[in-house]
Amino acid sequence: MAACRVCDLRVLVAIVCGLLTAVTLGLTTWMAVKILTETPPSSGRPFKGDCRNGGTWQNGTCLCTEDWKGLRCTIINFCPNSTSGNFTFGNISVGRYGPSLETCGRDTHNAGSPRATRLCYLTEDGEIELQNATIADCNTNLETLGEQLSDSSENAPTVSKQVLILTSNITNLEPQNITSATKVVGQIFNITTNDSAQAKIDAVTTVSQLLGAKEEVFKKAVAEDEQVFSTLVTQMETYSWSLGNNSVVNPNIAIQSFSLPPEDTGESTGVLFTVDKGASNSLVSGSTSVESNKDGVHPNKTTELQIWLNTPKSNATSYGFIVYQNSKLFQSKIFKSTSNDSIRVVSSTANNTGNKQNISVQMAFRQQYTKKKFQSYACVYWNTTKKDWDTDGCFKDVSRDKVLYCRCNHTTNFAVLLSFTEANYPGLNELTSVGCALSITGLILTIIFQIVTRKVRKTSVTWVLVSLCTSMLIFNLLFVNGIENKNKYENGTGDANKNEIKPEILPNKTCTAIAILLHYFLLAMFTWTGVSAVQLYFLLIRTMKPLPQRFTLYMSLIGWGVPAIMVAMTVGIIFSQDSSQWDLNYRQEEICWLALTKENEFKRSPLLWSVVLPVAIILTNNVVLYIIIIVKVVWKNDQNLTSTKKVSLLKKVFSTLSIAVIFGITWILGFVMLTHDGTFRDVLSYIFCIFNTTQGLQIFILYTVRTKIFQNEAAKMLKLLSSSADRVKLLPSKTRMRLRARMYNMLSSFPALNERFRLLEPAVVTEEMTLSESDQASISI
Repeated sequence: MAACRVCDLRVLVAIVCGLLTAVTLGLTTWMAVKILTETPPSSGRPFKGDCRNGGTWQNGTCLCTEDWKGLRCTIINFCPNSTSGNFTFGNISVGRYGPSLETCGRDTHNAGSPRATRLCYLTEDGEIELQNATIADCNTNLETLGEQLSDSSENAPTVSKQVLILTSNITNLEPQNITSATKVVGQIFNITTNDSAQAKIDAVTTVSQLLGAKEEVFKKAVAEDEQVFSTLVTQMETYSWSLGNNSVVNPNIAIQSFSLPPEDTGESTGVLFTVDKGASNSLVSGSTSVESNKDGVHPNKTTELQIWLNTPKSNATSYGFIVYQNSKLFQSKIFKSTSNDSIRVVSSTANNTGNKQNISVQMAFRQQYTKKKFQSYACVYWNTTKKDWDTDGCFKDVSRDKVLYCRCNHTTNFAVLLSFTEANYPGLNELTSVGCALSITGLILTIIFQIVTRKVRKTSVTWVLVSLCTSMLIFNLLFVNGIENKNKYENGTGDANKNEIKPEILPNKTCTAIAILLHYFLLAMFTWTGVSAVQLYFLLIRTMKPLPQRFTLYMSLIGWGVPAIMVAMTVGIIFSQDSSQWDLNYRQEEICWLALTKENEFKRSPLLWSVVLPVAIILTNNVVLYIIIIVKVVWKNDQNLTSTKKVSLLKKVFSTLSIAVIFGITWILGFVMLTHDGTFRDVLSYIFCIFNTTQGLQIFILYTVRTKIFQNEAAKMLKLLSSSADRVKLLPSKTRMRLRARMYNMLSSFPALNERFRLLEPAVVTEEMTLSESDQASISI
């Protein structure tokens, strides 16, 4: 018998080692193939992971932050800390005005606003220089500036400079500031005197600064007075004709004019406006160009967007083009992108166009980089009557080389609305579904077994394990059946070739409710893992002291109550900030799960404060208790073990795994994934999925299948099935004989099976520590 046990142990160890070796070789081979198939970087060219100073690898190149440029983002593109007179300035990006660190006093009209500003610019020789500081009037605010401009247009240059200074610190802008500044800028564009040219250029700079304000702040400003912003868009279109053949370029907006020469005659002309890619997402001087007598769009590898405008020459004499780096001036009610990338808007207009149906417009937009999978797009224009995006008169052409082509029969503000889906790893969805299905089955059986056999097992830990399994079961059921927002594309046809706007924000109270339940039961699941860790610590480490009074009651209040409080606080805080669309600030649009903010605002994400942080605290506590229990109890050396030492080793291994599963130790892989990217994260995604989607199945195997009661009941069930088979009289005699022989052989092996199952007992018994039946079961908790 001992020889058989040793043989069985060797077979088990061989199987485990073989599986681990196969998995390791498979992952190594996969990583090697992936690395070998990647195109090696050419000499002197950057490669993935070679971007510096916050640059990101996008579309085969480094996309730098605004303060850096170059192939690897190593060339300075800002003016360092400086002083001018009595004012101090921080780093200022090239092409921007920087506010002074000194602000207006509390007793002034502009309390908290910068007292001065200065421009960081690039000279014709390519040198970075600073202009002298322009001082603000702290007793004049944006509201009074508008009144000054209404009285007289002669002080337009002074007013324009003051507005520019007051809006230079975009982080402190409030909705009322944005609205007031927009009104003043609109008044400046209406001035027709010759001395207003510089004032209008400063007004364009102010608009660029306003477009850098926070999305939610700008949205509130537009909601309060939408007409002011619509008027501004119309005024800038008119202004775009008046620059001759010049341009005004700022980080968030560029305006280009083109005038036909008097000697140019003919029936029609095609004017092509091009915006080339830069080192960052900001527009820079020299990135725009305009050409005449072109027959359509012809983008190359450096082209970000192109628009071709063809009008009758007998009418149009001047053309105007405007590029907005984002769509904040065009707040849509029916569409919101599922990507954090902004929607670039381009405007093309011409004066004296007469019958606009004779106009032909072609556009080419390069698809912006995103981690999500591109699904479809719509060619749209801004309908000034509806004050929203529309598709009338616009059509999609065939897209190629990651460039999206559109054409329209009228002039206005155009954009491409992109729809994305999550870029999942191949096979990960299927792996998740299978793992969750196995876990759901295992958890149901574990809950039934723990409740039915509680009196027989005489344990005191059933409530903790059942609560953990219940929260995990409900979370898995909700995840499998409700995580996907079924109303996501409710109003779309699903035809990728049709030019239609697919609304991304659809009212779905059911999805919001599911997100809240998923949030609650996930927190409950981790809270119960923490409760399990504390209880096991009391049972195994503090064995001489009884559990605290009303321990089960207190643990129940903590396990089910604390998650409810956290979820209620999260929902309440988000609702108080914006009650109109709190649900979309709480959950994502495409799935019923907590919202992810933009990369620069992750600290404000509800996912961070209400999930990542509390789970990290619980897992840290679990890991500490896990190490204490493993060192002091499970793997404690016992010199008295001789002939049973090998069996004891196997028991220790299974006890270690059992405690790790119930403590949720494998969820630490999720935090490792947050800090890594690339191939390593891809491999971790599959490992994380395998371990954590099957957690319920692991609990079933380690805490139900391995118990003697389950094994005995399973043996009885097999005997009952065999006796039922004996009563089948319709089978031929030879078949019945073969069936009986097989059943006899199987039943005769039960004693051997029982002997083997004894090797899998979760308890670790030594002479220094003898546990009762209740305490043995607790090691599985």
